[in-house]
Amino acid sequence: MTKTVHVDGRPVWAEISLEAILHNLDVVCKQVGADRRILAVVKSNAYGLGAVPIAKTLERAGVHWFGVTCSNEGVELRHAGIRGRILVLTGFWPGEEKRLIEHALTPTVSRLGDVAHLERAAEALQKRPAKRGIGKRSSRPQRLPFHLKINTGMNRLGIAPPEIERFATELAACKHLKLEGTFTHLASSEDFESAQSEEQERVFRECLDRLSALGVAPGIVHMANSGAICGRPSTWFDMVRPGAILYGYYQSFTPSAMQNEVRQRLPLEPCLSMRARIIALRQLSAGEAVGYGARFVTQGPSRIAVINAGYADGIVRQRTNHGCAIVRAKRIPLVGTISMDLTMLDVTSVPDVAVGDVVTIYGQDGNAQIVVSDVAREINTVTAELLCAVGRRVPRYYL
Repeated sequence: MTKTVHVDGRPVWAEISLEAILHNLDVVCKQVGADRRILAVVKSNAYGLGAVPIAKTLERAGVHWFGVTCSNEGVELRHAGIRGRILVLTGFWPGEEKRLIEHALTPTVSRLGDVAHLERAAEALQKRPAKRGIGKRSSRPQRLPFHLKINTGMNRLGIAPPEIERFATELAACKHLKLEGTFTHLASSEDFESAQSEEQERVFRECLDRLSALGVAPGIVHMANSGAICGRPSTWFDMVRPGAILYGYYQSFTPSAMQNEVRQRLPLEPCLSMRARIIALRQLSAGEAVGYGARFVTQGPSRIAVINAGYADGIVRQRTNHGCAIVRAKRIPLVGTISMDLTMLDVTSVPDVAVGDVVTIYGQDGNAQIVVSDVAREINTVTAELLCAVGRRVPRYYL
């Protein structure tokens, strides 16, 4: 722990290193080359880490594109003063178009019907006086820019490849729209034993060729997510979309040998530390149960520490009797059922442990470190889920 955070009230908090995020941005830029645009994925409150302070930091560092999930997320960034381009990655719901346009959010077309909705909204807004203000268009462009999403195998969102010709026909009839970018999303970018990513890339390139043959310029082409940035250079195109790697976390690559290879080529720095303080210590005899359901029973005389953080704060229940935290630079086991507000630890092996000691849930203390992505692999989930699990009541401090 390099800095001391003073927390008023409940002693659990998160530290987010903006320096680490800027370092990771630099690593990504060096990996893909200076000629490619970076779209920083800050959806879901920047994976629970804080979209506004992180986007502000990245914008000052020269990032011009940000990716969000919905108009609410984009409007929050606009109200905070973000002036860069904001792409709403997962499309829009009919009726949301006006809000997108008024706040200069770039919509995604993921269904053929979206084209007509956008055209009507763009035409209506062009007839109204333009509003001024941060993120609002002081002078409206002749055509509203949007991005097209193509489904190449993920089978969630995006127009189907057979719909390319119909899309081109509908776009040609629109006087107020401009196709600014075309993208797709990889389903298995971190799995190098599967041919799925190569097949998706093949389908995507075919769709791009068909658009061009129909006289439709695809604009900014983007495909690469975090996993593809790490090891699929043919997918980098004009722009890449770093998510987890921007925050310092690696995917679980297949084959596993790639893990060390990627770590050596892309030396990321995890940005999140999550800590709490011990609020109680109990001395137990052998055979005593700890926590809900008596899922942990002491095998001998034990000292049990309680911290004021539970699954509502981000210590997920899958870590019940599984995994560690760090006390006084030593890894110690989590014991008993993790409850909503409290977690227990067996600190029997930690000399002189005391109420008020800092417990590191994620992060580093001395030579001991617990990284979110490593925990995710241990409990068979993904890093993003654990980052997003950090509760709203946990204060974030930006270092």
